[in-house]
Amino acid sequence: MKRIHTLAAAAVLGLSLNAAAHADVKIGLLTTLTGPGSVLGQDQLDGFMLAVEQGGGKLGGVAVQVIKEDDQFKPEVGVQAARKLVQSDKVPIITGVVYSNVMLAVVRPVTSAGVFLVGSNAGPTNLAGKDCSPYFFSTSWNNTQRHEGSGEMANQMGFKKVYLLAPNYQAGKDAMAGFKRFYKGDVVNEVFTQVNQPDYSVELAALADAKPDAAYVFFPGGMGVNFIKQYRQAGLFGKIPLLSVDTIDGATLPALQKDALGAVTNVPYSPDLDNAANKTFAEAFRQKYGREPSSYAAQSYDAAQLIGSALKKTGGKTDDKDALRKALEAADFQSVRGEFRYQPNHFPVAGFFRADVAENADGKVAFVNKGPIFPDLSKVSDQYAAQCVMK
Repeated sequence: MKRIHTLAAAAVLGLSLNAAAHADVKIGLLTTLTGPGSVLGQDQLDGFMLAVEQGGGKLGGVAVQVIKEDDQFKPEVGVQAARKLVQSDKVPIITGVVYSNVMLAVVRPVTSAGVFLVGSNAGPTNLAGKDCSPYFFSTSWNNTQRHEGSGEMANQMGFKKVYLLAPNYQAGKDAMAGFKRFYKGDVVNEVFTQVNQPDYSVELAALADAKPDAAYVFFPGGMGVNFIKQYRQAGLFGKIPLLSVDTIDGATLPALQKDALGAVTNVPYSPDLDNAANKTFAEAFRQKYGREPSSYAAQSYDAAQLIGSALKKTGGKTDDKDALRKALEAADFQSVRGEFRYQPNHFPVAGFFRADVAENADGKVAFVNKGPIFPDLSKVSDQYAAQCVMK
């Protein structure tokens, strides 16, 4: 009888060990799912979950459990959600985060706990420099990189005087700094607006009076929808060329349509990029969600592929932090953006593209890819990388 009990106990223990060995790897997905920025967060969520679905519930051949949390575009809520994922759910990896103010709040509680944070949009510049971490990776860009590209785009278009507008938070400040670093002309004015400001009539009147060669704006999410519609209503399209980042994108264009015609955007991703990974992703995204993929969806899809490539290398093991970090650094996956490799600060070298808002051959309002802003990425440097010392 004792032997039977022993065998039974051993069998139960064996089943427990086997279950543990094959337990899903938990991945936290922290994004904005309510409030004005939720359209961007939904794209981020949809892009990631598309990759999981394509893998049959697996990433890199490893079964995963995705636990989503809503930061509500509020840093304090984001911190609470991140702590839940780390302390209660015990996830080894968190991904997502749309907005820089939320990222700045959550990055330290996550990385100081030895949990990897794979950001797929927000990229405060300090995280690319003095505050870099072996536990933080990005599949997007640091905030100034995007706007440096816009400064160069303005140069290429021949604009000598540009007027700048952005919301008054970290990403807006980084936008101004990045644009001015590469732009060779004169900045007529820099205007910071309130976050989620609904009415821009005062700012637009001042812009019209200044008569610049062009305006450069950064208003993500719902802010961008309001700004562009009011720009159109003020009759400024056709008078002052509009250049933008994250103001008109795949997430906001469906709400803007012809109101956005004529704008010129700087994008890290375009649905018509000619590479195999993107063709597969873009078509699958359209079929599943019935809309064009935005950069938020694309960067999140890349984050899923990056995590999958790392899990494949480690055999699904996440306890060896050094091995997991090296597997992430290898970035052994095909990005939908084309060329993708990591710098020592864990931000990628990846391209940016000029995309004009115009009517396509079918008469639909769409982005028309005009090609890379920097054709040779080897000549593009990250000004913050030299400040990064991994600890």
